[in-house]
Amino acid sequence: MSESASRPPFIVFGYGSLIFKPPPHTIKQTPGFLKGYVRRFAQKSHDHRGTPEKPGRVVTLVHKEDWDAFSGSVRRSLPEEDTVWGLAYTIDFAYESEVRDYLGTFLATDGYTMEQLDIYGIDPHDGSETVIIHNHIDVLTSMQCYVGRNDNPSFIGSEPLPALARTIWESVGPSGPNKDYLYDLVKAVKDISPDAHDSYLSALEVRESRSRREVQDAHQRQAAVRQEDEPSASNDLVLVQ
Repeated sequence: MSESASRPPFIVFGYGSLIFKPPPHTIKQTPGFLKGYVRRFAQKSHDHRGTPEKPGRVVTLVHKEDWDAFSGSVRRSLPEEDTVWGLAYTIDFAYESEVRDYLGTFLATDGYTMEQLDIYGIDPHDGSETVIIHNHIDVLTSMQCYVGRNDNPSFIGSEPLPALARTIWESVGPSGPNKDYLYDLVKAVKDISPDAHDSYLSALEVRESRSRREVQDAHQRQAAVRQEDEPSASNDLVLVQ
């Protein structure tokens, strides 16, 4: 029996940027969701969507019970759902080591660690929830996921949506504007499946749009004030005379 046939395939679950930027050497992608977790912009990004001086925000997984315990009043203003939709990517066995190194460089450098989780799906026959990929090492598949746990240095926890949205709107890093990360993630989740939904992301998108309008309105008001303070052409002429 070949080595590739005697070991489970390397499957990684994407719930953030991996949804719209899949890992290389993917041979299959399977829609699914996690249970008992929430997806939150609770991780600082120093090297992709922000800088060390002004870190952006990216999503991580948090156990629902943990989130409820430390998020306080912020939690009460957010949706209570605990399903996280994403994509499970099966990696070509020949490139497993290369992809692990790539993901380690791309994710693990900013506080993420790898965990094994069950992936659920919707049974097409009766609409029930069922495990489609197991996390056990003794079965035919083994699913792994990068999680920014709350004991890592980049974990920032819960923030009021207005402040979080403003940070996302203003932050930029080597991978581009932080707001593009949010826009791409919202669209990608909606595209996964007709059943996929994330009301937290939708609420944050609305709040970010409001922050963008507030910033634009403030700039327009400042421009109007500067224009009023500048001497008109006729006044300049009178001064010259």
